[in-house]
Amino acid sequence: MSDPKKTQKNDQFPPGSSKGRAQPEALATLAAASTHGGKKPDDLGLEATAETAPVATNPEHKNDAATKVLREGILGKEQGADAAVGKLPDRTKINI
Repeated sequence: MSDPKKTQKNDQFPPGSSKGRAQPEALATLAAASTHGGKKPDDLGLEATAETAPVATNPEHKNDAATKVLREGILGKEQGADAAVGKLPDRTKINI
């Protein structure tokens, strides 16, 4: 009999996905493509490596930054978005 937890976990991912393995950081992939003639470098695959692993970020900092950016856009007044975004890690850096 199959383990329902394994089945449930695998059902979260679409067919053909890497079934929960981390993907490369998206912004880092875009940054790498911009320095390689607009194409993703051949050595960047679909699964993250030590150089392309997702960047851990405090969810409270992300929420705070997003809230302040949106408030500035809506209100048209300074809400501290630049400082809040400055606390977040740079997701465009990649070591290739």
